[in-house]
Amino acid sequence: MKVTILIFLLCSVFTLGQNIQGVQVFNPNTQDETPVIELGKGQLILRFDDLDNTNQLYRYTIKHVDRNWQEDGLFFSEYADGAMNGILENYKSSFNTLQRYTHYSLSFPNEKIRPKISGNYLLIIYKDRPEKPLLVQRFVIVENMQNTAISVERYADAKFPNLKQRVQVRLGNQGGLNQNLATATISIMQDNNWATTIGNLKPSLVVGNDLLFQQLNIAFPGNNQFYYFDSKNMMVPVDRVARVSSENGVNETILFPVMAYPFDYQYQPDVHGAFYFRRNDNGIERDANTEADYTWVHFVLDSEPMEDKEIYVLGKFNEYLTNPAYKMQYVPELKQYIARIYLKQGFYNYILATKDKSGMVNMGEINGNFWQTTHLYQVISYYKSWTKNYDGAYSYGELRPVE
Repeated sequence: MKVTILIFLLCSVFTLGQNIQGVQVFNPNTQDETPVIELGKGQLILRFDDLDNTNQLYRYTIKHVDRNWQEDGLFFSEYADGAMNGILENYKSSFNTLQRYTHYSLSFPNEKIRPKISGNYLLIIYKDRPEKPLLVQRFVIVENMQNTAISVERYADAKFPNLKQRVQVRLGNQGGLNQNLATATISIMQDNNWATTIGNLKPSLVVGNDLLFQQLNIAFPGNNQFYYFDSKNMMVPVDRVARVSSENGVNETILFPVMAYPFDYQYQPDVHGAFYFRRNDNGIERDANTEADYTWVHFVLDSEPMEDKEIYVLGKFNEYLTNPAYKMQYVPELKQYIARIYLKQGFYNYILATKDKSGMVNMGEINGNFWQTTHLYQVISYYKSWTKNYDGAYSYGELRPVE
């Protein structure tokens, strides 16, 4: 039963009919959406908007899971101090927006709930009970943020030499994993997308106190640079926006069409799938938490119809989930795929992905696949102590290209 509940939690980002939007887990120290902090140091910030604007009373709790994000059977008292749940006390109504909403925020960990061990965690927001979550977000607490050397190169594939990137990792052990070497593994993720994770990788070589991971199968699709748009100004169209309008109390943002199947790689800087809320009224910066409005964003792809494939708009803004709300529909008379998605004002990266009948998602089929693409690669190392019954997270490292 516990496993069934956990699977439900991991699949549930927006649930139970609550009109929740603008969900973001943010690290104020690094100014990004990487949900990793050091044990006993720092906090993450959860933000979301309740578009029902009813000032609901929401609660939160955390749950420790194993290195594969599965149930590990720990009791709350084994992984945290304090109360088993808390109340979201920081909320505020929107101001000067067409879409009325209540903005909630939570800084965690905090004095009410204090994790005392490292590892993978779920932050669960709920109204009545945790088994019926409003939303669930992953985060990781590591024991140190030591240097982890990560390198990326073209994957040596004789048949398709230009499509993939090979990742190699050198983990500075510093003696911390020596007694638990048999249980040590790493997980590698691309662009804060948990679905891309290659996990349970054991070291291929031990050199002194360092662990090397040089397996040939650590390879990721190159994909392409993310598309982007900027909707911070609802008065005039800005970057990648063709036109804006506001009729009958509803904002509309129409993006310029993008082309499918690029022949060559063309570099353009991106923020690795991330998004940032902003509102700027002709040079006047507003408080995006409560003053950024919502708009229907029209995504447009010029393309012939694709047989037996569905197309989705994906990014960190929707946790790369292929939900029906993000599916593009084909309009034959326009020879275009179009999606209309309700989003808060700001700067967004996105990518167009296909999904076949088997459920396989391909983020390079439309945008192109190139080994030169710049990606954020993230490495988390795990171990299980001989004297403890849980998977601890030893360290975190990343390779973040300068864009």
